[in-house]
Amino acid sequence: MALGARRLAPLTRDTLGDLPPRCRSCVFWELDPVAGDRARAHGDPALEKESWLSATLLDWGSCGRVVYVGSAVVAYAIFAPPGHVPRSVSFATSPVTADAVLLTSLYVVPAYRGTGLGRLLVQAVAKDVVRRDIQAIEAFGELRRGQEGCLIPADFLLAVGFSTARPHPRHPRLRLDLRSTVRWREDVEGALERLLGAITAPDGALRPVWRATPD
Repeated sequence: MALGARRLAPLTRDTLGDLPPRCRSCVFWELDPVAGDRARAHGDPALEKESWLSATLLDWGSCGRVVYVGSAVVAYAIFAPPGHVPRSVSFATSPVTADAVLLTSLYVVPAYRGTGLGRLLVQAVAKDVVRRDIQAIEAFGELRRGQEGCLIPADFLLAVGFSTARPHPRHPRLRLDLRSTVRWREDVEGALERLLGAITAPDGALRPVWRATPD
């Protein structure tokens, strides 16, 4: 099976529709817990997510990146200032530091894990926020194993350069300091180009197996 071109695109209202259905209708981060439960029970979560994206793009600008292989999304990341992320205040390790942007979501389809796409997305986010003179990226990590949810695994974040800003047995807050992490500033352009040119599925086939989001 031919895989087609690889490309990195911004998350927009148009590209949002290319995310897997359960991802494009997940409002875990975009709404507070009460509003999220209400939207899932009686509303339209996909519309709520689109409204959140539209408002964030208008108020703050670019807030996500999507990786395509051919016409299929194989990975994506979403980030925003913590004030745009209602769920962020519900964590025991909140608040996010005032000089940081919050990386809420980073997902790679199972067939493409281990190909460097996760690191690619972190680099793409770093490139974006450095241009805006933002000092750091933070994320609430997940230490629980064996389940795929709406949080990024803490071990992945540590492996790509984050450090623990506030420990917690389940949801530590991790931080990538862009002021002191020189490699993000100097090498990100070349790394993005090299990695985008080298993405292949482990078995040469595209298998879009998506995660389920928690209730």
